[in-house]
Amino acid sequence: MDARKQKLLREHRRQKRIALLAVLVVLAVIGTTVSFWLIPVLLVPGWIAHEAWFADHLFYRPQEDYRYEFPPDAVPLAGRIERGCLHLAGELPDADTLILEVQLAATWAGRLRDPQVYIGDDRQDFERSVCGRRYLNLSGHREALHEGLLRFDSRYCRLGAEAKLYAMRSPDYMQKRVLIIAPHADDAELAAFGVYSQASDVAIVTLTQGEIEADNYRRLGLDPAAAARLKGRLRSWDSIAVPLWGGVPQERCVQLGYYCLQLPAMAAEPERAFSSRESGETDIRPARVHNPLQLPGDLNGQPTWQNLQADLRALLAHFRPEVVITPHPELDPHADHVAATRALRQAIEEGEWKPSTLLLYANHLHDNDRWPMGPAGCGVALPPAIEPLPADRLWSPTLDAETRLNKAMALAMHHDLQVPLPLKKRLRRTIQRVLAGRRWPTTGDDEFFRKAVRRHELFWVREL
Repeated sequence: MDARKQKLLREHRRQKRIALLAVLVVLAVIGTTVSFWLIPVLLVPGWIAHEAWFADHLFYRPQEDYRYEFPPDAVPLAGRIERGCLHLAGELPDADTLILEVQLAATWAGRLRDPQVYIGDDRQDFERSVCGRRYLNLSGHREALHEGLLRFDSRYCRLGAEAKLYAMRSPDYMQKRVLIIAPHADDAELAAFGVYSQASDVAIVTLTQGEIEADNYRRLGLDPAAAARLKGRLRSWDSIAVPLWGGVPQERCVQLGYYCLQLPAMAAEPERAFSSRESGETDIRPARVHNPLQLPGDLNGQPTWQNLQADLRALLAHFRPEVVITPHPELDPHADHVAATRALRQAIEEGEWKPSTLLLYANHLHDNDRWPMGPAGCGVALPPAIEPLPADRLWSPTLDAETRLNKAMALAMHHDLQVPLPLKKRLRRTIQRVLAGRRWPTTGDDEFFRKAVRRHELFWVREL
């Protein structure tokens, strides 16, 4: 997937350079043959159009089909959408997660506005100019669907008549012992606040301090290293304190204190210590002062893969989880997220405690940095899958309005999600609000307040 994204990124940049060259040629012709003063007059609306409709990072064509396969225990039912109702060719089974495969085709207005599909009181958005196979999330609508009361509608796109429903059923994971692996502070809240705030037995392990990119703290008069150290302390505190808002006490939260974006390098050289890129720190123990238990890495405080492995093996043995929530290694491209799940899998293989299930989440995507698309509070359609993924079962619990509000407040407590938006992004949002009809929540400026506070949380299920 990385190779494909790099190819698409190069193509995207090449097309931008060609478009920029064409614009410069046109402006040069205008300046020499018509009037020079027209150039700035034309540049302003051109920039506004770019910010409104061409600023998204979309590294695939909206006309490509999503490619999902589901496991044998997913019950497929053919159906048709007629007059706003879904008619199934068979009895709807008892299931907690319902995914509807449909064909979408944007209208002319769907090139300027995000195409929207309405499912009862829910709304799920898709790429502008969409034309292909997509997957709606009907989880939470089973009763209405069973009784024939679930209505479908669309705006800025046409919804094809042919459809296929995949019904999936999982155990109630909230009643099992759950361990959440968070590469950084806030990953647990972004992916699984709804789950952990309702789970009966849960623990959260954060792998890194998240100390890099601390320029915002330099306004306090700090040099780069001091700013990074302060950010690392604050985010380490967040990883221990914020889960209490969701009912997870401090003694169930662990901060390992490794350094941001160093996990892949640690994996490549397991015995070598990798210090922080920005703070200058080399000892992970100061970030662990609030931990509820002693860990193997506390002995020498070295940021090595060997210590990380020993820590994870000890934590698995201590908390004895039946279910571990961790980043999706194929969907989530963040280097620390990929390395975190790799570290977990190795610790499970080499350790004494073996959980039965992994629940995989994606807080970042290879191809589309706006997913989930649409406003906060709406449902979560399946993300782009242009290349085939493993045929995992899906589990998509629903969050009621109170839980969504609590999730937004938990995100608001994270220092890294409180950074003010730069002027360019504020201007872009204003332009997109007026011209593209997009909306952002009032709970916070960071894009994650829109993307993460949703009707659904979404996990891919892998049995071990």
